[in-house]
Amino acid sequence: MPSKYARYDLKGCAALVTGGASGIGLGTATMLARAGAKVAINYLPDDPRGPDVIAKLAAQDCEVIGAPGRVGKAGDTETMVKTAVAKLGRLDLLFNNAGTPGVSKTVPIGEIDRVTDELWSAVIETNLMGVFRCAKAAAPALAAAGGSIVNTASIAAFHGTGSSMAYSATKAGIVNLTMSLARSLAPAVRVNAIAPGAVHSPWLEWTPEQRHHQVEHSLLKKISSPEDLGDVVLFLAFGNEMITGQTIVVDAGLSL
Repeated sequence: MPSKYARYDLKGCAALVTGGASGIGLGTATMLARAGAKVAINYLPDDPRGPDVIAKLAAQDCEVIGAPGRVGKAGDTETMVKTAVAKLGRLDLLFNNAGTPGVSKTVPIGEIDRVTDELWSAVIETNLMGVFRCAKAAAPALAAAGGSIVNTASIAAFHGTGSSMAYSATKAGIVNLTMSLARSLAPAVRVNAIAPGAVHSPWLEWTPEQRHHQVEHSLLKKISSPEDLGDVVLFLAFGNEMITGQTIVVDAGLSL
């Protein structure tokens, strides 16, 4: 972990990170745990990466527990959150990071026939309904601790270009939902979001040309690491108590 990210002493705090087996979720969960927080890492029940990352972090003296469950399935989501909170003993941060593109490769915006009802259902259930269900289930514990929620949106929310138009629409929904939850849960709970651009993570099957395009079209000529996003998550959760209802773009200037 680069020393530039070691900014917080989170001993006594607890966090639940959804979609924590890889990418932004794993990077953020690792930062939280190394800062002293007790972290519940959510992952799909059949994802072997989940138990692996729990074991690796535990071997580094990090206090982590597994929280397997399908965020995109009603009932499973609420059970996962309540079980995780019970094991943690409290909840200071819910990082709603779990999401799905619904496809393995980008659907070009002009190929509307490939945007099926099944794709819409898959991304809405996980990317939007899952965020709401987790927030609703975690709200009592967060309120008791004076905690906060951070949701993962995307720069696709603002310009409509992402893995598909269905994905972009759900991420735009998260921006709106973040504002609504901030109003609903205030003053006890703050709610914010991050909007990543290109990130080094196993998300989509990018070609070398697509990756080069992301770098060349960003103002800073780079792609974010999961820790770059995790640093903003920790700041929103623990670095400032006056920010709520906001979505922070973290994209190396790509959307500009």
